[in-house]
Amino acid sequence: MFPVLLRVWFAIFLIISVYSLVLHLLSFKKHAIVDSNLWVFDFGSVLVGLLLSYAGFYGKRRNKDDDFVHQEPLIHRSSNNNIGTGNSTSSSSKNASLFTNAGFFSIFTFSWICPLLSLGYRKTLDLDDIPMVDEKDSINGVLPIFKTKLQSQIGANGRVTSVKLAKALVFTCWGQVVLTGIYALVYNISAYVGPYLMDYFVQYLNGTQRSSKKGYLLVLTFIVGKIIECLSMRHWSFRVDQAGVRARAALVGTIYQKGLTLSSRSRQSHTSGEMINIMSVDANLVSLFSLYMHEFWLVPIQIALALIVLYSCIGLASVSTLAATIVIMLVNLPVSHVQEKFQEKMMEAKDVRMKAMSEVLRNMRILKFQGWEMKFLQKIINQRKNEASWIKKFVYTNAGVTFLFWGTPTFVAVVTFGTCILLGIPLSSGKVLSALATFRVLQEPIYCLPDTISMIIQIKVSLNRISSFLCLEDLPDNVVHRVPKGSSDVAVEVQSGTFSWDLGSEEPTLIDLNFRVMQGMKVAVCGIVGSGKSSLLSCILGEMPKLSGGMKLCGSTAYVSQSPWIQSGKIQDNILFGKEMHRDRYDKVLEACSLKKDLEILPHGDQTMIGERGINLSGGQRQRIQIARALYHDADIFLFDDPFSAVDAHTGSHLFKECLLRLLASKTVIYVTHQVEFLPAADLILVMKEGKVAQAGKYKEILEFGKEFMELVSAHKDALSALDSISCTEDDSSSNQEIKNKKTQNDTLTEEANPNIPKGQLVTEEEREKGKVGFWVIYWKYITLAYKGALVPLVLLAQICFQVLQIASNYWMAWAALVSEDVAPPVSSMMLIYVFVALALGSSLFILARALLLVTAGYKTATILFDKMHLSIFCAPMSFFDSTPSGRILNRASTDQSEVDTSIPYQIGTYAFTMIQLLGIIAVMSQVAWQVFVVFVPMIALCLWYQRYYIETARELARLVGVCKAPIIQHFAESLTGSTMIRCFGKESGFKGRNGKLIDDYSRPKFYNVGAMEWLCFRLDMISSLTFAFSLVFVVTIPAGVIAPGLAGLAVTYGLNLNMLQTWVVCNLCNLENEIISVERILQYTNIPSEPPLSTPKDLSLDQSWPAQGDIMIENLQVRYAPQLPFVLRGLTCTFPGGMKTGIVGRTGSGKSTLIQALFRIVDPTVGHILIDDVDICTIGLYDLRSRLSIIPQDPTMFEGTIRNNLDPLGEYTDAQIWEALDCCQLGDEVRKKELKLDSPVAESGENWSVGQRQLVCLGRVILKKSKILVLDEATASVDSATDSLIQKTLRQQFSNSTVITIAHRITSVLDSDMVLLLDNGVVVEHDKPTLLLEDESSLFSQLVLEYTMRSAM
Repeated sequence: MFPVLLRVWFAIFLIISVYSLVLHLLSFKKHAIVDSNLWVFDFGSVLVGLLLSYAGFYGKRRNKDDDFVHQEPLIHRSSNNNIGTGNSTSSSSKNASLFTNAGFFSIFTFSWICPLLSLGYRKTLDLDDIPMVDEKDSINGVLPIFKTKLQSQIGANGRVTSVKLAKALVFTCWGQVVLTGIYALVYNISAYVGPYLMDYFVQYLNGTQRSSKKGYLLVLTFIVGKIIECLSMRHWSFRVDQAGVRARAALVGTIYQKGLTLSSRSRQSHTSGEMINIMSVDANLVSLFSLYMHEFWLVPIQIALALIVLYSCIGLASVSTLAATIVIMLVNLPVSHVQEKFQEKMMEAKDVRMKAMSEVLRNMRILKFQGWEMKFLQKIINQRKNEASWIKKFVYTNAGVTFLFWGTPTFVAVVTFGTCILLGIPLSSGKVLSALATFRVLQEPIYCLPDTISMIIQIKVSLNRISSFLCLEDLPDNVVHRVPKGSSDVAVEVQSGTFSWDLGSEEPTLIDLNFRVMQGMKVAVCGIVGSGKSSLLSCILGEMPKLSGGMKLCGSTAYVSQSPWIQSGKIQDNILFGKEMHRDRYDKVLEACSLKKDLEILPHGDQTMIGERGINLSGGQRQRIQIARALYHDADIFLFDDPFSAVDAHTGSHLFKECLLRLLASKTVIYVTHQVEFLPAADLILVMKEGKVAQAGKYKEILEFGKEFMELVSAHKDALSALDSISCTEDDSSSNQEIKNKKTQNDTLTEEANPNIPKGQLVTEEEREKGKVGFWVIYWKYITLAYKGALVPLVLLAQICFQVLQIASNYWMAWAALVSEDVAPPVSSMMLIYVFVALALGSSLFILARALLLVTAGYKTATILFDKMHLSIFCAPMSFFDSTPSGRILNRASTDQSEVDTSIPYQIGTYAFTMIQLLGIIAVMSQVAWQVFVVFVPMIALCLWYQRYYIETARELARLVGVCKAPIIQHFAESLTGSTMIRCFGKESGFKGRNGKLIDDYSRPKFYNVGAMEWLCFRLDMISSLTFAFSLVFVVTIPAGVIAPGLAGLAVTYGLNLNMLQTWVVCNLCNLENEIISVERILQYTNIPSEPPLSTPKDLSLDQSWPAQGDIMIENLQVRYAPQLPFVLRGLTCTFPGGMKTGIVGRTGSGKSTLIQALFRIVDPTVGHILIDDVDICTIGLYDLRSRLSIIPQDPTMFEGTIRNNLDPLGEYTDAQIWEALDCCQLGDEVRKKELKLDSPVAESGENWSVGQRQLVCLGRVILKKSKILVLDEATASVDSATDSLIQKTLRQQFSNSTVITIAHRITSVLDSDMVLLLDNGVVVEHDKPTLLLEDESSLFSQLVLEYTMRSAM
């Protein structure tokens, strides 16, 4: 803004001015004579020098149109919120940062925030109203610098430590660190001006001949010192918070990018819940380092300044002050180590709980089906009890530290004054008040020392956890040698390749792979469950560590996983996946994937929002969207991991023909399949067995010579043997024509949108309260939760007693101390110190009582809120989980609960305590001169007006901070789950950009909330300084003898803290309003509408053997998912006879899954009844119903733990029974191979087991349970035909007397059923024995069978 020479002159001028002021201070101390004009000149020069230097070095040129830039985006903002591309600069030109172009005066007074405050006062703010952050505070400005600094710290060895991480953060914010250090130094020096002058002030008041010039000069010095103190404090506070915003952005960005590169072994060592905790809790804690980074060198300076002031008034006795302070510091060392240990244990326990909670939320549907939700809730509560035990130790230790340090100033005062008496140093009222004022200034860092130590410990623990995470092993980049597209005729080549998921295992996953895939070939991979098919695709993608051999890949890749990975967002965005829209290609892809019909029925077409993990889509729809994504990507090599299992026979045939054989005719395709009918079309078939390629060749070649392949084909042919009576050759033209005619008819029956989707979007913006935080709704409910609020008055009484005794002790010292050498003191020196010590001890005891009572109430309240919220969540209906991303729930269970555990009780306590202190100061000052009320009343009224003006904006900014945090967590969780997909498609940069935009969206309300707070505090400080100035002028101008000098000095001593306490009261109130939003958010989730009761009412007795027969009668069943939605089941009436096997078939979306959900009361009937053994299921408890039915769900689920607790989570069965079940479900031999047998580990989501093996585990569960009613929902979709045949045989043996309801896309799975039910559009179209339906060639069931057999004959 100014030329370099001018800025240098500004700096020299400031140095000369400060030097002159110091000289005159020393001269005044020595001779007590300095001309008043010099004082005015000196202080004026220092102030002008500070202003000019700040403007020269930190000011920015203000453009003429700055005001327009500041205000325009707040009024005319774009309605489009670009969230899909990750481009965080799209709206920056319109919504520019208010801070970036602010002028010097605007920054100096924080006026740059005024446009936002004005808008917030007029309306409820939304995220669109919040301007962008400055480029230096954004992720694009911070992250590259941080990564460079971190890399320079870790050097060649690449190991991140907590110290190196802290250094990198400091150097990233180096400018802010230096600037805040200067502000901190100026603040601490100016804070001791008042105590230093106190003795002179009392001597002046005690003098018989008082010079008005000298009095006004003292007043001017007091006020100038106080203003400099306030200004430096405000800018120090703002800049450290700004550094914190930068630090958090850098850490979250780095953690996210690390999460995208983790190897499979690292992923298994750290669950997603732990990684989410590191991002949401630890990164947030470390971002607070800026608040405490200067404490290490400031505390010695503060003590040194205090000793200088004390030495000037009490001489050698100040040495005892130093000794007492050192003793307190030494006492703290072992306590801090204990706190660090408790903090580490607390975070470890939180990780375990969050990991379990994350897993529960992912699998809530299966928990509801099985009736396990209360069992898993108890598991979460037990983990919370372990965490709570460490929280309890931590907060009670904190209470002890609080008592220790709140009593420290009193202890130091007792030691100091006691030493004065022992050494015979006279304690005049001026010296006592100067010492007391010094202790009061020193008590701020001493009061804050417990929190400082506690936070530094927490930050250190979090730094350790983050650095450990950053040291995790990355995915190796030498697994695959990629060559440019077109440089080779070979698309994929593996030579002597051996790969293993576990590098420490003696048995590799894939052994001695040797095969070559030429460009344009179609390669099929088949084999039994667990043979290594999916692992083969993973090694081609470079996801599996290589032990030996070579792998070459030519061209780009696209991947379709066996378990669909769908992002939250629009269907269109999921298909485009970051690529530009080309309408012709897009339409072709939709047509090929049979998605057009679905999109026509969906309320918003391809703009429909998909819930988390595609929760509001059917399994077939999710898989087809995945295929569409791969096709649209137009890669060179396509990898399909059995995507056809999730769709029916007709759709599977269509996908295979249209996608693989037509659209990808010229592409290289490697597809895993269990459908033998898709194998003949392959140019090469790889038959996998025990991790090896057992056979390789064309269909006819290996069919003649291969034993393994022959077994698979024979199993498929056996399954089709029941269809021999139907002519299904391709040459049968009449049949072909019939199929074509029927297919036209079926177009009217095709896939209906999943009924879970409302006419509006399923996933809406997160709910947030608006307007004032209600006292009775939130505050009163919070403080009365524990013991009905009985401890609250006791806490307040203890603080009042402490404050009264503190004031009494200071009043006693001011009154009883020596006024002058000519006047005898009213009491002896020993009496003086005895009374003081007694009052000090009394105040300390009340502080101990207050600390313990506050901690007890806070701990109990946190426990109650936790239990209520989690009970409400676990009892919520599935519709709540369908429409609520897990990130929102995890945010409350993690961040908000942490605030309630350790922060909010102290926030409420601190507000109450500072208010009591402020009232005490006003009482002391008004006792000396009641006239100060003339100023106090309007000043307090003005402060309250400012606070009300500010809080309207700050409250919404704080709520937006909470709302903007959940999308970061959710996006991180989604990215971790889909990291393989992201890497395969080469979309890392797009996802990093999206994460960066979400981080900036979080930083925006966070940064402006900080600016708004400092805007308020600056104005409150100025008002307090005016009040203090009036009080000083009043004391100086009244005639001598009207007020005792000691009492007047005492009033001024308290007045020195007036601005600090007045600001603290309002700021603590504002902080409390911001923090209490965590309670508000938790209370929201304690009132979720609940499912019907779990237990059957006592007046309705349910036989223990129910259901004995297994008869299911459905009468006029009409079901819809919400009152505003159409019916999905439309008057369905049918009977499932007890002990019989019924197959349910129909197109995707015909109502099959809805019928099953109605049977388990996941959704209750709107009209009609379901009776099981003549008992209406709506009259009995949910647990009583669900625990007596069994289901194998479409999505196989395994929980982290062991094989034993996955099969028997409730611990109801013996090992012998479990082994028998494993043998029945064809997993016994596989488990026996493992070293730990039944205690073999299961990774998060069962990732160390194949999808087929997971389905077999689900089968083992129902075999153990042996319910009278069993539902199979695509239970064998992910297994080969041979395994399917064995499973069907097992089910016939194990459930021969049970009612079995089977939903299957494999027609062979339902052919041996006693009855077949065909649904279409929510009504029963056909219901009869399969043999009778097959005899009628016009039946829809016959057509489905015909389609399947024709596909099999391809």
